[in-house]
Amino acid sequence: MERIVYDRMAELDQQHWWYRARRVVLDALIRRTVQPSSDARILEIGCGTGHNLPMLSAFGRVEAIEVDPAARSMAEQRLGRAVGSAPLPTLDGVPEHSFDLIGSFDVIEHIADDAAALASIAARLKPGGKFIMTVPAHQWMWSAHDVVNHHHRRYSKSGLKKLIEGSPLKLERIGYFNSLLFPVAVANRFAGKLRGKDDGDDSLPPAPLNAALEKVFAQEARLIGRIPLPPGLSLFAVASAR
Repeated sequence: MERIVYDRMAELDQQHWWYRARRVVLDALIRRTVQPSSDARILEIGCGTGHNLPMLSAFGRVEAIEVDPAARSMAEQRLGRAVGSAPLPTLDGVPEHSFDLIGSFDVIEHIADDAAALASIAARLKPGGKFIMTVPAHQWMWSAHDVVNHHHRRYSKSGLKKLIEGSPLKLERIGYFNSLLFPVAVANRFAGKLRGKDDGDDSLPPAPLNAALEKVFAQEARLIGRIPLPPGLSLFAVASAR
């Protein structure tokens, strides 16, 4: 990702509705579909500034990997210990068959060889260990946001399913999320293109709007993993080591 993306993450990850609500939704998804033991060994790959680490720490002892030095330094401050720097798809130096849960949230779309990335992740799970991932959905939603974030792709549900089923992992659950705001996002995206404004703006909205968007998105925590959500801005998948 470009430097500005990490800088914006550091600026907004405790305030912006997307980061705040997504943590609530991911917490619910893990509790509902993974249910790790209290002594689980957990790894987040691509932790960025470490904004998910406190949430993940509620499920066990967390370790993390981040390739960007500045973001990694911030993540280390939040975690209170060293964060690794092994990049996907190889994860060199990360011990195999060691983790009960691995999370990779909006990371795999950054990796050119996503199949190799999933194979490396599978090798780091204990037998029966779980992998949970999120990715952006719908290639037709491609925008300047994807360009500045150095995405290689956005995923269809069928494409993500095919990727996982072709890997050493066993797919357990797959679905959309960030669905309640999807119609608004689509309308806004196409209105922007009609106006010639496709700049990938992710600045903090005015406080009332930011609070409203967070409240709507966070409502999905009650639903995710219980019922299939309609098409949304993102996809999640839960898989296990064979």
